[in-house]
Amino acid sequence: MTFLNETHDPALRSWVASANTADTGFPIQNLPFAVFRRKGSAEAFRGGVAIGDQIVDLAAVAASGEIGGAAGEAVRAASQDKLNALMALGRPAWAALRLALSRALRQGAAEQEPLRTCLVPQAEAEYDVPARIGDYTDFYTSVHHATNIGRLFRPDNPLLPNYKWVPIGYHGRASSIGVSGQAFRRPVGQTLPVGAAQPVAGPSRALDIELELGVFIGSGNTLGEPVAITEAEDHVFGICLLNDWSARDIQAWEYQPLGPFLSKSFATTISPWIVTLEALAPFRVPFVRPEGDPQPLPYLDCEANRHTGAFDIQLQVELLTPRLREAGSAAATICRTSYRHAYWTVAQMVAHHTVGGCNLQPGDLFGSGTLSGPTPDQAGALIELTAGGKQPLQLPGGEQRTFLEDGDSVVIRGWCEKPGAVRIGFGECVGTVLPARD
Repeated sequence: MTFLNETHDPALRSWVASANTADTGFPIQNLPFAVFRRKGSAEAFRGGVAIGDQIVDLAAVAASGEIGGAAGEAVRAASQDKLNALMALGRPAWAALRLALSRALRQGAAEQEPLRTCLVPQAEAEYDVPARIGDYTDFYTSVHHATNIGRLFRPDNPLLPNYKWVPIGYHGRASSIGVSGQAFRRPVGQTLPVGAAQPVAGPSRALDIELELGVFIGSGNTLGEPVAITEAEDHVFGICLLNDWSARDIQAWEYQPLGPFLSKSFATTISPWIVTLEALAPFRVPFVRPEGDPQPLPYLDCEANRHTGAFDIQLQVELLTPRLREAGSAAATICRTSYRHAYWTVAQMVAHHTVGGCNLQPGDLFGSGTLSGPTPDQAGALIELTAGGKQPLQLPGGEQRTFLEDGDSVVIRGWCEKPGAVRIGFGECVGTVLPARD
């Protein structure tokens, strides 16, 4: 299968000058989608596309009439307050809009002057969750995370026998998903103190992060009709950054036998920008299982998935404490890893989710699960980085952390880069912990 086309040409330059700088995450080769409006305004939210430090206002583009045909239908769908209508149109419409925008934003394009009035500086924008998320499913695609967590609770049997055969997931809470900048109260629930005979109710004392990617579903499938792995990516609109905050002490007490509940439902934060699979085409890599591991069952396997099913997305987690903030210091980097280490691919998640007959809908969201890599510094959660809280992280200025404290902000960043391709970014996913309610 050929994934590259004229929109990926590394020689392309935009008439938006900021899109041509080496440090931008949003060159003309990216063109991710979000929902935005001007800060502090009563404007309606509408779809936008990032180009350099600007946003192409898709409602203004639709009103201009500069883009017609299939791309015109797509830009009108994208001018709504959520992207569900665009997502529902399917991959041909997304590709048509991406191509039309790429051509219109290139140096020398005839659309330069009409579209210049459709630009809004990102510095003047605020964002909303980009879709009405009907359902949220959190997967568990990192074998390294699964093994590390299992080792903490089951030293003699860290990885359960089903893990290498089936993509593990559970149904999560969609209503508490917020966009980057989300600030949330420390969750309250039941915990069982060490050595205690009965639980107590109160604020979590083991609040954690989970470094994840979010996968937005585009076109859905009919109830009872599974999506074949060969067609799975046609149903994926794009990928964002995701932090699935976790209250580990609440989770430890409540998760048996049905899994996490209050420990996960209080907040999930996503980045505003959704990077399309088409934009990620230059950064595809083979999906490879370690020697000796079982190969996926037939419904989870195909030639395209083996050869190009994984993505080399670089991921980084930073922690900004109140003390660092007050001192004007930079956030401390606590993790750096890549999505290429995941044990299950995007296509496999879609194929497995639907094999039993589940109908996906436009705007549904998958979480990848914590994306820990193979080395200790690539662990995507504090519970791993601190060995369950026994080995505190050492931060600049002499601070330590085992789990998050009130006022801490977590920043997740993502990007793709390789020789011969233009670097593209995902922006950032930021969330801040507020004190628990009295």
